[in-house]
Amino acid sequence: MLYTHRKYHILSAAVIMLLLMVGFADTAVAQRSIIPSLGDSRSGTSGFQFLKINPDARSSGLGASNVADATDASSLYLNPALAAQMQGNQIQISHTQYFTDISLNYAAYLHRRGSMAFGASVLYLDSGDMNETTEFNPFGTGRTFRAINMAAGLTFAQELTNLFSYGVSLKYVEERIAEFEAQTVVFDVGFFYRVGDTGLRFAVGLNNFGIDASPSGEIRRLDLEGEIIETEFEDVSPPTTFKMGAAYDIFNSDNLSLTGLAQITNPADNAEQFSLGAELGYLNQFYLRAGYEFGVDEASLPSFGVGFNLPVLNYSLGLDYGFSTRDRLGSLHRFALKFTL
Repeated sequence: MLYTHRKYHILSAAVIMLLLMVGFADTAVAQRSIIPSLGDSRSGTSGFQFLKINPDARSSGLGASNVADATDASSLYLNPALAAQMQGNQIQISHTQYFTDISLNYAAYLHRRGSMAFGASVLYLDSGDMNETTEFNPFGTGRTFRAINMAAGLTFAQELTNLFSYGVSLKYVEERIAEFEAQTVVFDVGFFYRVGDTGLRFAVGLNNFGIDASPSGEIRRLDLEGEIIETEFEDVSPPTTFKMGAAYDIFNSDNLSLTGLAQITNPADNAEQFSLGAELGYLNQFYLRAGYEFGVDEASLPSFGVGFNLPVLNYSLGLDYGFSTRDRLGSLHRFALKFTL
């Protein structure tokens, strides 16, 4: 009887996931099929690239493999459907020390009410001052500029049953580089399914799906005929990304837990990627994490992370750290502070 019950849940999950995949096949990201041939790079075909930088320390330590296991405020970025799986309310603040002194900051608030969840988030990237160079002044013109990118979003998610939830986010996105700027509105849509009490769960998500932006501003540059002022630019597409993943509780007791994760990421502007991750937990308070990303440029080493979940009065304080590295660009450090109310 138990075997039949589990078999029924697994079959139901497979049918639901198939239907969701077919539905997503009509979107722009899937016009080339959901998973085109691996390694077919389409780099440079969209803008707003900061939206693809993962701001979450836990996810970074897991090799960006947890689209089916982000049951905290990071779900507002990773998969809005999982916002409805969060127990209680949470405030999250995270910081990513990116390459060449670029900083990426993320703040989110997730509020659970009954079967529904509401959230608000802000993602902010600041390049700092950069020296301007030109063909005629390769060592600098004496002027500086900076890039400032921002995404502000609102999220709604609902748990239809104890096994299934969905979520959607609306985000205003802005990109400013020197005198150039572009704005648009994008959507994130996600679905989550738990396969009964088997410890297996699936998720799919479509991130940054929206309309093209029409940039404005002006760019001044010199050529052999003198100064040229450019005021007309091509439209910029958002970096739409389709994600599909699974998580499984390999072992779970009062003291120890072990979770395995896998994720396929299909960006509209780059080659497909596959991620694997694992998280070992002790007493639901201390966590060790590791992950590996396949098909990501410069990522030849695994990522690692640690996490702490400490009770404070009737609340919970979470601390996460994620480490990843790129062969020639160097190391990335991510930190997150989570306060569960």
